[in-house]
Amino acid sequence: MSLFTYLIILIIISIPFAAMVFLPMKWSKPVLVASFIIFILFMYGPMMTMGVLSLQGPEGSMTLPAHDLFSGHWYSQLNADSDLMAGVRDGIGKSLWISLIVAGITAILSLTLGMAFRRSFRGSGILFYAILLSLMTPGLLLSLGLSFLLYYATPYLNDVGINYHTGQAPLGFVPIIGVQAVWALPFGFLVMMSIFNRYDARAEEAARDLGASSVRTFREVTLPLVWTGVFGAGLFGFTLALNEFERTFLVSGAINTLPLELFIITSTSVLRPYVYSLGVVTILFSFLLIGLFLIVSAVAGRKKALAIDEDDGGSMNTSAMHAAPSGD
Repeated sequence: MSLFTYLIILIIISIPFAAMVFLPMKWSKPVLVASFIIFILFMYGPMMTMGVLSLQGPEGSMTLPAHDLFSGHWYSQLNADSDLMAGVRDGIGKSLWISLIVAGITAILSLTLGMAFRRSFRGSGILFYAILLSLMTPGLLLSLGLSFLLYYATPYLNDVGINYHTGQAPLGFVPIIGVQAVWALPFGFLVMMSIFNRYDARAEEAARDLGASSVRTFREVTLPLVWTGVFGAGLFGFTLALNEFERTFLVSGAINTLPLELFIITSTSVLRPYVYSLGVVTILFSFLLIGLFLIVSAVAGRKKALAIDEDDGGSMNTSAMHAAPSGD
């Protein structure tokens, strides 16, 4: 980009801060609202444009202006019998399968790490930053390091029947699952840390005082209270793995996930609006998962609120029963 472009970006970024510092509240508020609207358009504008271009007819192109709008032609192309679309559908299946596994790994490890960090232990600070280190490690470097390791380990893998380069064994997915789980784990861990920061351990103490074992306390007390966080951690793992490219690129071997298939399409073939259709389907699926998480969280919060109200009502009734005889 040119120096003029950088200058324009700097001015746009500095306007909200200047408004907050130098303008009165009644004047700065419209400026901040306008800046927020511009940010929303910058973030979601490409998605909306992609959605419009995906609704073109057979004569549609990859750029505006759109032609023959409100047609489902390019969505129907996703189900075509061509080798290209067959590869895309195969990539979708592999991505979903890998994402489900990464979601399970992320949810379980995030829960166990959250349980461990409820109390301080020797080396907890070092472990905490080690977990978060993958957030700061460039994805390609992580992928490159693992690919070197697999290169030198290939003879030993072949001895046990794992043909990594051709992806002929189920364990050929292990490098992909590994790098994606490493990427997703810190997000799930932070979710569980926020859950346990609000967690009241007195419920567990009450269960143990009543004679419950550690396993039963975890199953009937701890897990029901934190399961929305576990679900959220797993959802983080699923969505991050579904869209992960750079960490998968150098360790995938012959296994092509959906992002890798899209990379192959965009770099080796003539682009057509079916790419936008595929992008819209992927985005809608991600939004569906986010909506599912919000619904689950709302239902869980509603049940918790009802349980608290019932407990309060029972306590009030009990108090009234004890107070009534004393009043007679």
